[in-house]
Parts: sequence; structure tokens; C-alpha cells
Amino acid sequence: MTVLPDDGLSLAAEFPDATHEQWQRLVEGVLRKSGKEVSGEAAEDALSTTLEDGLRTRPLYTARDAAPDPGLPGFAPYVRGSRPEGNTAGGWDVRTRHTALTEDAVLADLENGGTSLWLVLGEGGIPVDGLGRALEGVYLDLAPVVLDAGRDTGQAAEALLRLYADRGVDAEAVRGNLGGDPLGYEARTGTPLDFAPYAALAARCAGQYPGLRALTVDALPYHEAGGSAAQELGASLATGVAYLRDLTEAGLSPEQAAAQLEFRYAATADQFLTVAKLRAARRLWARVAEVCAVPGAQVQHAVTSPVMMTRRDPWVNMLRTTVATLAAGVGGADSVTVLPFDHALGLPDAFSRRIARNTSTILIEESHLARVIDPAGGSWYVEQLTDQLAQAAWEFFRTIERDGGQAAVLRSGRLRTDLATTWAERSKKLAKRREPITGVSEFPFLAEKPVEREPAPEPPSGGLPRVRRDEAYEELRARSDAHLAATGARPRVFLATIGPAAAYTARATFAANLFQAGGVEPVTEGRFEDSGATEAVLCSSDALYAEQAERTAESLRAAGARHVFLAGRPAEYAGIDSYVFAGCDAVAVLSATLDRMGVS
Repeated sequence: MTVLPDDGLSLAAEFPDATHEQWQRLVEGVLRKSGKEVSGEAAEDALSTTLEDGLRTRPLYTARDAAPDPGLPGFAPYVRGSRPEGNTAGGWDVRTRHTALTEDAVLADLENGGTSLWLVLGEGGIPVDGLGRALEGVYLDLAPVVLDAGRDTGQAAEALLRLYADRGVDAEAVRGNLGGDPLGYEARTGTPLDFAPYAALAARCAGQYPGLRALTVDALPYHEAGGSAAQELGASLATGVAYLRDLTEAGLSPEQAAAQLEFRYAATADQFLTVAKLRAARRLWARVAEVCAVPGAQVQHAVTSPVMMTRRDPWVNMLRTTVATLAAGVGGADSVTVLPFDHALGLPDAFSRRIARNTSTILIEESHLARVIDPAGGSWYVEQLTDQLAQAAWEFFRTIERDGGQAAVLRSGRLRTDLATTWAERSKKLAKRREPITGVSEFPFLAEKPVEREPAPEPPSGGLPRVRRDEAYEELRARSDAHLAATGARPRVFLATIGPAAAYTARATFAANLFQAGGVEPVTEGRFEDSGATEAVLCSSDALYAEQAERTAESLRAAGARHVFLAGRPAEYAGIDSYVFAGCDAVAVLSATLDRMGVS
């Protein structure tokens, strides 16, 4: 009897080690069956995915995919976390956002899992003179407060500091951020602000309130304008450097200046990219701090992405924000704000706020996500992605600095152009459903009952645009809704199936999903004449198309069809006007269809 060594994996001890080349040969065989004759590295490249910023993810990572040493948590370059203990002491700070004086909402958040408050004041938010009401009943020595008041930051900061004094809160106990971000406000509105008042606030915090910061470097304006992860990081880095310069020129020491900054980033449902973004952000800021001879790590506030939030089937947003929050926690964010699932529809109700709070609570308390510092650390994929993203973001930051800094690229329009170019490329992927939106471009539900909410205050505008992934499809669905309201029925398309179910089901399902994404109701039963449709789609296999497509198209035209589609790759069939297939421009197809149907 052979006795295997007790190495913990004794069942695999007699199997030979597989090599990378052997794996590549297996991949070659699979690709060959799909008609691709590639070998070696080319086989691996065929399975790779190109991302924004020139990043590329490969299908397999091994120990040969080395990345720079990420160090240890609490030590430069802080890739593995800004604090030695990470979030293990009690999880991340659960920061809830409020833009209106909603009855009991603030206290309900704090009493049920929230640990700090993010209050939007002034333009697009709570009136500054309503700050006292908003914080009524709040123990200000226990709950940190973060302000977001735009051009009203000075007035809002004074109101908050008076509130601390009136309630007898010791200056040493004050925690939070006054939220000054003049460049962020300029990005949102196109209006520049004088930095002197913000420098005065920073000096006051540094001298009197050791736990209070004065400035936020908000990267959300660049994310919400369609920027990539590297552009978001690069713009935030340039903003942080600009604030360091301004603060030191105003008389603060480099250490005091750096201690006044908190960085805000978007967390998306792209889990690994979000993890890498937060890790890369700390590494990049550590490099800036090193050059400035400043100690300390970047303080991060992650917010689930407004860009990814959909207005149709908004319940799916709960899943998106769960993944984004998980990624923010794994990425090491100090604070996380989960936007309610109905954020895109208006003011959240009590239910949506509760779900948002509980998202963090479950990940911390039940999934135990915070028990391990940097749980993604050591993953060859995550380490590589972190390094690649840091390199791309640093290069974008350097181009901003070469062009005069963040204020200069905002005012010249260069940054707007860069972000717009990125968004235009992404919009093509969204239109072709290469980047699917569940419940919108994929698996839409036309019979969904609309979720209605009280309108939220209009946020500041006039600068960089705010984009959403669903915007092209939302426009199409709005046209369909208007048609339904005016006529009592949605625009329809008839699915003409040919042959047995096995032949047509896949393409009929594809066509039904595609047309519903534009608010066009598919009709699958009965005859074309009785369907109420003016257009039809042939659905079947290629073999049956060759036999019957032209004859079926002719019959449909005789029955009154004004436009005939074929679900499949373009071919030469008489009587077929256009084709729908995986990778076609769905938005263009649907828009043209509604135009022909007179749906405006």
C-alpha cells in the first residue's frame, strides 16, 4: 500500500503538475471548434477582454503575473488599507445621504445601522437654515456629519459649528467634514469659486477641531460625466494636488493641508474594477504624499454609482448596490454610502432607505466581510488590475498637470472633451448591448407598474453633464409610454415563427427581449392581421430561413406588414428589410422602428 504524504492535499499528490502551455493547448482546441485557428499566446489573447483606459483582462492569471509589492495595511503605499486594523474593529462607516427634510429619516438611519450623516445643503438640498431641524435629536458627539453645500459651504459650516457649540460638544469630539470642494462645484456648475474662504475653514479646523476636515475631493462629477475609472482617479488626484498647493500657500503646513482632505469615489457593480480603483487610489495618493514629504494615507468615502441606477425595474438596483458595496468594502473604503434603489426616481421612501442601510449591515455583520483586511490582496488578477489602473490613472493625472492643473483643464474644456469621448465609446457598447443593463436592455418587463416617488431637489448644473447607462433606452421607453397613454396600446411587432419550437425559440426570445427594450410589445400568438402590428420579425433557424424566409416575408407583406425583420445575421433574402442579431445597434434599430410607427 502506498502511503501518501500528509501535505493537506494528499488526494492530488500523485497527479503531475499541469503547465501553462498544456492549458493553452486545451484552449486552442476549444477555439478551433468555434472556427478560430489560433495557438500559443494568441489563443489566450482571443479570450481576453479589453476594458476602458487600455486595460486588458486575461482569462487566466498565475504566479508569473507579478505586481509591485502592495506592502502592509497602514503602511505606504497603503494599497492594502489606510489603517493597520483596516475595518476589522467594527466595519466601515455606514454613511447615509439626505437631500431633504424628511420626517424622522435622519434619526431612523442612525438608530438602525447608520453611523454617520451626509447632508446635502443649499442649492439642490436642505435649506441651510434647516440644518438644526435636520439634526434635531442627533447626538453630535457620536454621529459624524459630512456637509455638501457647494457655494453655500461657508454659511453651512458656520451653522454646523454654532450647533456644536450650542449643544456643548467639545471641539475634540467633533468628527466629520465641512465638505468644501470648489473645484468639484466648478465641475458641476461651470462657476469658479474663490479658494480663500475654504483655506480659512481648513486653518480653523486644523487649529481648533482635530477630528474635523474642511475639504472633500469629490470624484463623482467626473464619474457621472461618463469618465472611466482612470479618469476619475486622475482628476481626483489633480484636484487633491491643487488643494495641497492652495492650502500651503495660505499658510498651512503640508501635514496640516493633507490632513484636511477626504476623497469620494464611485463604487460600481463592476466588482473587481471597484476593488482595484480604491486600492490604486491609495497607492497614487501615497506617491503624492511621498513627493510632498507628508505622512498619512488617503481617507476614502465610496458611494454606489448614480450612473448605474436605472429608472425601469429599479428593484434590480438593490442587487447592483449590493455588489458595489461589497466591492467598496473589499477595496478598503473607510466610509460607504449606499444610494437607495429608487435614487433615480426622486426622494427615497422609508423602505428604500432601510434596504440601503441593511445592505452594509448584512455585509458587515452577516457576511463578515470586514473581518479580513484586504481580502482580495494576493489575487494575481486584482494585483495586476490595481497596478494597471494605477499606471493609467497616473498618466491621465500627468496630462492634467502638463495642461496647467485641474482648474485649467476644467476651464479650457479639455476635461469635458476627454470624458465625453470615453462616454461616447461606452454608449456604443450599451447601444449594442455589449454592456447589458438587466431589466432595461436585457429582460425588460413592459407590464411593470411604475415606481413613483416625490421629486428630489434639482442638483446644481451648468458644468459637466450627468449621464446614466439607461438614458438611451429610457428615451425609447418614454416614447412608448406616451403612445400607450394616447392610444391605449403600446406599439407592437409580430413575431412570425417558422417550424418547430426547437428551431425558433432562441431567436424569438432574443427578438422579444430586444423590442421590449424599446417599449415595443411582441405579439407571438395568432395571425399577423389580428395582431395590431404593422411590422413583423421572422424567427427560425438558418436552414428553415433558406427554405421559407422569402415566402413567409411575401405572405406577411400581403397581410399588411410594412417592414419585415429577420432575426439572424444579415443575408440575401428577398422581401427582408432589415436584420436583428446579437451585436446589432439595438438603440438605432428601436429608434427607427418607433419612427416608422409614428411613435413620438
